[in-house]
Amino acid sequence: MKMRFLSIFFLVLGGVTLFGQVAKPSKGTYALTNASIQTVTKGLVQGTLVIQDGKITALGTNAAVPSGAQVIDCKGLTLYPGLIDGGTQLGLVEVESVDVTNDDDEIGDLTPQVEALTAVNPNATAIPVTRVNGVTTALVAPTGGRFPGTASLINLVGYTPDQMFAGFKGMIMNFPSVGRGGGFFGPQRTEEELKKEQEKALSKLNEIWEGAKFYAKVDSAAQKDASIKVPYNPEMAALAPVVRGQMLLMIEVNRAEDIESAIKWVESKKITKVVFTGVAEGWRVADKLAKAKIPVITGPVITLPTRSSDRYDKAYANAGLMHKAGVKVALRTFEVENVRNLPFNAGFAAAYGLGKEQALKAITIIPAEIFGVDKTLGSLEVGKSATLFATTGDALETKSQIKYLFIDGWQVPLDSRHIQLYHEFLKRSPGLDK
Repeated sequence: MKMRFLSIFFLVLGGVTLFGQVAKPSKGTYALTNASIQTVTKGLVQGTLVIQDGKITALGTNAAVPSGAQVIDCKGLTLYPGLIDGGTQLGLVEVESVDVTNDDDEIGDLTPQVEALTAVNPNATAIPVTRVNGVTTALVAPTGGRFPGTASLINLVGYTPDQMFAGFKGMIMNFPSVGRGGGFFGPQRTEEELKKEQEKALSKLNEIWEGAKFYAKVDSAAQKDASIKVPYNPEMAALAPVVRGQMLLMIEVNRAEDIESAIKWVESKKITKVVFTGVAEGWRVADKLAKAKIPVITGPVITLPTRSSDRYDKAYANAGLMHKAGVKVALRTFEVENVRNLPFNAGFAAAYGLGKEQALKAITIIPAEIFGVDKTLGSLEVGKSATLFATTGDALETKSQIKYLFIDGWQVPLDSRHIQLYHEFLKRSPGLDK
């Protein structure tokens, strides 16, 4: 059985070569002329956008075309900053049903020292599939126990994980959640049983947190006094920057009751560098999230409601309802293969209350701000990374076609295994007579 799985694994990895290799990116000086430029932060601008040395060096009606630049006429096209997905397992999982291709989940409840970046496969089939839809940057996050590891932001081009690294790392924490259970397979647990289980889980979390604070205190003292020896503890060492407020804590929490508990926990620990992720029932407690001034990365948007009693569209409306209450909202797909659907998740959120302008911000400048990379990514401005794409229409609409794509100034060919398969079978040669 294992040999059969391995055979499938290597067949999948070699699948691209069956239809030709994905073309390589190229770098140079480019002038994208006659374009509508959606800057995100400064409105829609007409004119030229110039790319040199991987950055945007000029933009607007008065932007001059440098000598020797490759001119690309973008008449009828709109330029957008590359889209940012705030939570995925892209590059960590190749085929979900084949265990040997999965590297997103470690054994154990406390593995904060495990870094998702080291497990990213730059040659993952889904990466070219994702970027040709305008998603140029994604947070890759581990899954698993209470502290499953450290997430990293990557740009979707490069031969090694280090080349792909986009400048942000954050600590993932799964907040204790206790459901009623039961259903068709057993009795519902009582309120008292649920309370005891929740208290036990929170007690364990507090124990870990206090241990990390103590380790950070000893480590700080050791930096001033060489006679103090810090014991080897990679788990606590990984959490030390979080308790010091030097690293963003990303708390995965979804149920309304758990969100309220998480807010209280964050306030009790005086944690300021924090974001809530998932937040599927954020709309139920949006006022409390807004009051706590905790930003959220919510999604997927295109999914079912969390409760059978809810309206069919509550998942679509969740982001808009939180934004209306004053919460800072970014979006994610929480996907492996279908990260490419990020703009369509944003489109649903836009249609169900978030609005088109805010939905675009929720997958560009807002995640860039949350991750602290807004000086380089998230909008089209002079001095920022030339990470952008040109499309025939609105980036959030499925009918729009992307014509040009740049990541960090590299012009990335619009090619992927899906596109190659499409062309391979569009006109089969030799064809079959029967």
